[in-house]
Amino acid sequence: MKDDKEIKEETSQEQTQEQQIPEEKAQEKVPAAETEAKEEKKEEKKLTPEEELAALQAKYLYLQAEYQNYRKRMVKELSDARRFAVEDTVQPFLAVYDFLTMAETAANQSDNIDAIRQGLMMIIAEYRKAFEELSLKPFNAVGEKFDPSLHDAVAHESSDEIEEGVVSKQWNCGFKLGEKVLRAARVVVSSGAPKEEDKKEE
Repeated sequence: MKDDKEIKEETSQEQTQEQQIPEEKAQEKVPAAETEAKEEKKEEKKLTPEEELAALQAKYLYLQAEYQNYRKRMVKELSDARRFAVEDTVQPFLAVYDFLTMAETAANQSDNIDAIRQGLMMIIAEYRKAFEELSLKPFNAVGEKFDPSLHDAVAHESSDEIEEGVVSKQWNCGFKLGEKVLRAARVVVSSGAPKEEDKKEE
């Protein structure tokens, strides 16, 4: 007969085997369930060519609509920016226009030269004020060394008093917007003292 120790060992081995069997069955079931889930997902994701084409067409139409909306928005923003720029530029000159109108009325109703001159001085002062508000600065070139980045030479003339390459006369002043030259000054540049040949021809 088996003693109690042997009976206990056999019972323990049987329990261990019974525990291993369900664990093995569970491990077999898990991969099978994962595989089935993956296959179901693949079946869900897989579209027919017609469905894929329809999806691409819908995406294309959506992007096209977005692009059109973007273009319209950009056109509007540029239009608004131009309008605001014009408003900011014109605003300082409204007072100048008022003074010009007053000067015109005064000139038509009066022969007082001093009053007309005073009106013109007020207009010029308002112009300068408007220029300052726009950071627009006029500059004169007479007596300056000729600089092609600042001056536009329209003629040369000889001079006994002004050395060669120096601006002797100015037809129009130049303008700078900030540090940028907006308009070069139109000038006459000295060619220095007349040469002997030029004197003989005279």
